[in-house]
Amino acid sequence: MPPITLYFLQASRSIRIAWLLEELGVDYEVKAAEREGQKAPQWMKDEAGGLGKFPVLKDGETFLYESGNITEYLCDKYDTEHRLLPPLGDPKRYQVLQWVHAAEATYMLHSLAILYARWNQKGGDVAATEAGLALNVQKDLDYLASERGKSKGMFLVGDGPTAADVMMEFSVDFILTRELGTKGREWERVDQYRKDCQSTATWKKAQKKTGHQL
Repeated sequence: MPPITLYFLQASRSIRIAWLLEELGVDYEVKAAEREGQKAPQWMKDEAGGLGKFPVLKDGETFLYESGNITEYLCDKYDTEHRLLPPLGDPKRYQVLQWVHAAEATYMLHSLAILYARWNQKGGDVAATEAGLALNVQKDLDYLASERGKSKGMFLVGDGPTAADVMMEFSVDFILTRELGTKGREWERVDQYRKDCQSTATWKKAQKKTGHQL
């Protein structure tokens, strides 16, 4: 098996890939860095290439970018039993992929709009802007809570973690920890879901190995 290197930027989506690698039982090296002025250090950008965003995975001589893409790549290559991502044609594959894509295209998109407004809005009423943007985040969390209520398992698609949870755990943790659009509301089922993910032996191992923190 070729050596795998995970370029891990703190307070980023990188924990997704560390958790996935632990679930897959694949050995990997971590090259971790703290942020410098809210950004990745230049050495990491130079070494990993791409857009300078993280995580980045190096498998042999191949560099891969974007956490969703890396997740599908690792599952396709190393998840030979299709435990984390069912095979092509299996209806459960598309249940999993729904969450893989929603994690970024919906949950992170809506929450980051609020974070960027806090950081970058010049003039105007930032609080009013955030209040308007919060509606999307709250609808997202309402939907997740509803789906968790329907589920018979601890995780999004069954009793064990899948690629869906690998992607969604960070999105949920990011929103709740940063209080992005939550406006004092609580989602008990969503918070319990976060705790269930972070209670897995593999997530804990990934966190310990990388030093991940938000």
